[in-house]
Amino acid sequence: MNEVHSQTQIQAQIQAVLAGDSKAFGPLVESHQKLVWHLVYRMVQHPEDARELCQEVFLRVHRCLHQYRHESSFATWVGKIAFSLCMRHLQRKRLPMVEAKEEDEVDTQLARLDDGFDLEAACADSEVMAHLGAAIECLPALQRTLVTLYHLDELGIAEIAQITAMPEGTVKNYLFRARKKLKAQLEQRLGELA
Repeated sequence: MNEVHSQTQIQAQIQAVLAGDSKAFGPLVESHQKLVWHLVYRMVQHPEDARELCQEVFLRVHRCLHQYRHESSFATWVGKIAFSLCMRHLQRKRLPMVEAKEEDEVDTQLARLDDGFDLEAACADSEVMAHLGAAIECLPALQRTLVTLYHLDELGIAEIAQITAMPEGTVKNYLFRARKKLKAQLEQRLGELA
């Protein structure tokens, strides 16, 4: 019920913006800025670039709002814009999205998430959480972004696939690999402390 009310509220805000109400866009930005910041910052890892890209995302959303067709959630549509702008930014700066060896590997057997690693349980301990945060920052841009969208923003695989324009199996594959790397890094870091 709450999600339906939220979608109805978002649609009303969109209609108000399109009708010329200049105050209606602020609440749309506020309700989606966490998602945009998570996505943008995880991809570019540079605070100043991230701030500029977040502004560009919302300028693009405002400019293209008339193109939103309600085929996906508004958050997914905003996420697609953010992802697209970040991809272009990384391409302009010639920064890789994935590790070179991962681009060559297409392992459909890994298109699953059940790897036995409980990321949420690992986050319960503040010391482990600090190590986890550092480990996430060491992941390639695409894996950092997918982990953030899945675990922090709690988006589903289908939504992440829409945002990134990747097949669901590919999203699962990258998440599996990211979690495997995180598990190995946490085991190594925590093993050194023991």
